[in-house]
Amino acid sequence: MARPSQIHIDLAALVANYRLACSLAPKSKTMAIIKANAYGHGAISCAQALRNDAPVFGVASIEEALQLRQAGIKQPILLLEGCFTADELPLIAQQQLWLMVENSRQVDMICTADCAVPLQTWIKIDTGMHRLGLSPAQVPRLFQRLLQSGNVASSITFATHFARADETDNDFTQRQIRCFQQAIKAFNCPTSLANSAAILAWPEAHADWNRAGFMLYGVSPLNHVTKACLQLQPVMELTSKIISLRQVESGDGVGYGQQWIASRPSTIATIAIGYGDGYPRNAPDETPVLIRGQRANLAGRVSMDMITVDVSHISTVAIGDPVILWGKQLSVNEVAKACGTIGYELLTRITSRVPSHNYPSGFHTS
Repeated sequence: MARPSQIHIDLAALVANYRLACSLAPKSKTMAIIKANAYGHGAISCAQALRNDAPVFGVASIEEALQLRQAGIKQPILLLEGCFTADELPLIAQQQLWLMVENSRQVDMICTADCAVPLQTWIKIDTGMHRLGLSPAQVPRLFQRLLQSGNVASSITFATHFARADETDNDFTQRQIRCFQQAIKAFNCPTSLANSAAILAWPEAHADWNRAGFMLYGVSPLNHVTKACLQLQPVMELTSKIISLRQVESGDGVGYGQQWIASRPSTIATIAIGYGDGYPRNAPDETPVLIRGQRANLAGRVSMDMITVDVSHISTVAIGDPVILWGKQLSVNEVAKACGTIGYELLTRITSRVPSHNYPSGFHTS
């Protein structure tokens, strides 16, 4: 018998979310961002599911790109952080990867590289995120250097990244858009501004290329619900099962440190999932799970391999009952909020000891 904690991946939902992103910006081309193992969903299987739809994939590093190439993915792949060392450039050219350029050191490496073919290059402009990107003042000189080097293709794409696009009531995104437009006004080049949040909420940011990431996995990045958000279909369901049940008396404590104290005679279920699987150790007692279609809350600290849940209100609960930690019926965003983090972190932190099962359509939990 295998340990019951499992990940279920609905690949049909992934494709539906990608097509939703395309429909929200029909004049743009949409890149599928599958960095960090496709946000924990399996980069190879997600790329294979999207290969007939997505014209380009985006990843963080050459290692992630080569994994996709080795799996037979032929589409262009953009390295969102660019190259880290000059010795990567010949391989980038050989593998026909696209390259983000975000600092003058990367420009120097490209201009002095010995590349068999010109590199398809994107230039990132820092419009206020202050994480990566050339300053607007650097753009004209470094753009010309790249073109004159002979090592880049003539069609350079300009890109930026938004710091607060998830905050739909904040005007900083509009300020970044204006900064970007000012920086590129002298050039006639393709552009890319919109991440998932901007695809959903900032149509003025839709450009030649949009970059769909978090929304592909069926979770909203926005700070409030929109009509488009309601159409997203969660791709991952994290499940386990009850492996033990016990009765505790009023005043009894549960788990390490006896953090949770029973206020009445209670039924406690032990579930096979813990921080060794990537479930957040800091999850408080209010964190919800679903058992027999009913919500129940954690009772006590998360252990390495187990959590404990108060199921006193659920009738006929039994050992072996399935438990949903998050998925279509319980948003990972809600769980993340209870834990003081974001859905991005929870999706990407699940460890390799939790087996993942891909389904072409729908979840198949038991």
